Amino acid sequence: MLISEIFYSVQGEGELTGVPSVFIRTSGCNLRCRWCDTPYASWSPEGTEMSVAQILAEVEKHPAAHVVLTGGEPMVARGIHELAARLRAAGKHITIETAGTVAPARIACDLASISPKLSDSTPQPGSIEPAWIERHEKSRQRPEILREWLTSYPFQLKFVVSSEADLPEIHAILAATGLSVSSSKILLMPEGTDPATIDSRREMLVGLCLRHGHRLCDRLHIRLFGNTRGT
Repeated sequence: MLISEIFYSVQGEGELTGVPSVFIRTSGCNLRCRWCDTPYASWSPEGTEMSVAQILAEVEKHPAAHVVLTGGEPMVARGIHELAARLRAAGKHITIETAGTVAPARIACDLASISPKLSDSTPQPGSIEPAWIERHEKSRQRPEILREWLTSYPFQLKFVVSSEADLPEIHAILAATGLSVSSSKILLMPEGTDPATIDSRREMLVGLCLRHGHRLCDRLHIRLFGNTRGT
């Protein structure tokens, strides 16, 4: 399995913000988000080939009950189901960070942290090969797969938001699943990789949360450590 990094930190996003966790970042992704903050695990995947046993040995170096499988897109990583099963057997709480475009196939998971990609994630012409732009646009929304995740696991839905204009698309994505999702399970997270950009969207996001009952999702790790690896 190609692993970009394994590190011990506090969770920076979502319902478990602040919880000490071991992060296992796989390298490789089926999407190419324009604003991706981990291009070394997606646009230009890099890392070290590691066996499941080697990964587990790294996890056990840290006193954490929580493990986060992230990427890139961890669900495209070879051996991800075996890794999750071994983590479950070791008594770990497993969060999977996914775009919700790859079926779970009964993977061991305690919290599905799903971040469906909006239309503003699609790369601009000239930034990447046209075939990747087409592939991203066709792959980023898979309502039948999203529905499978939502009905199979405890979940949180994290949406990267740049402006108020994103909200109708978010609601349309959820409507396409045919499910009734509690407003409080929808987390609105500011697009941005530095505190100034994040703060510039705070008033807008707070207003959306107050009006629609959604949940504000900060990016604590950016505030604590900056947009750096291993945090």
